[in-house]
Amino acid sequence: MVTTLFLLRWLHFFFGIIWIGLLYYFNFVQGEWFKEADGGTKNQAISKLVPRALWWFRWAAMVTFLTGFITYLIYGAQDKALFLETSRGIFISVGALLGTLMFLNVWFVIWPNQKKVIASATSVVGGGQPDPLAAASGAKAALTSRTNVLFSIPMLFFMAAASHLPLETTPEANRSMMWIGILVLIGALQVNAIKGKMGILTSVKGVIHAGFGLTAILYAVVAVLA
Repeated sequence: MVTTLFLLRWLHFFFGIIWIGLLYYFNFVQGEWFKEADGGTKNQAISKLVPRALWWFRWAAMVTFLTGFITYLIYGAQDKALFLETSRGIFISVGALLGTLMFLNVWFVIWPNQKKVIASATSVVGGGQPDPLAAASGAKAALTSRTNVLFSIPMLFFMAAASHLPLETTPEANRSMMWIGILVLIGALQVNAIKGKMGILTSVKGVIHAGFGLTAILYAVVAVLA
C-alpha cells in the first residue's frame, strides 16, 4: 500500500506539473503573444502549435485528476470518518474540489470551444472561410482558462498546506458553515466562468492578484470555522 500511494502521488505530481505548467503557458505567454501577433501568424500557430499543446494539456489534466481521485479515496478509507475532522483532510478536500472543477473545465468547456477555434483557423490557413462563431468560442475558452488560473493558486496552496501547514481543529467547530461558505464562493466563481465576464481576470496581473486574494479568503474561512 505504501508503494502504491507513493507511485500515485509521484504520477499526480508529475502530470500535475505538465498540466499547470501548460495552463500558465497558455495564459501568461501564449495569450499575451496572440494579442500582438498578426492574423496570419496567429492562425498558423492556432492550427499547428495549439493542438499539440492542448493534447498534453487535457491528457495531463486527466491523469492528474484520476491519480488524485484514487489517492483521495485511499486516504479517506484509511482515516474513515476522521478524515474531514483533521486539517490535513480539510485542506486536501478544498484543494481537490478546486482541482476537480479545473479538470471539468478543461474537458467540458475549454477543449470543446478550442476545437472550434482550431477548426476555424485551420480552414483559413487552407484558404477557406473562418467560422463566424469561433470568436465567441474563443472568448468562452479564455474566460474558463483564466478561472482555472484563479483556482490553481489556492488549489496549490491547500495541497501543500495539507502536509506542511497544520491547523488546530476543534470537535465543536461548525464545519457545515465552513463548507457552505466555501461552496458558495467557489460556485459563484465557477458560474461566472461559464456565463460571466472577465472583469479583473482580463490581465495577467489581475488574475494573479485575484488568485492570492481568493487563497487568503478561503484560508481565513477554514481557519475560523474549522
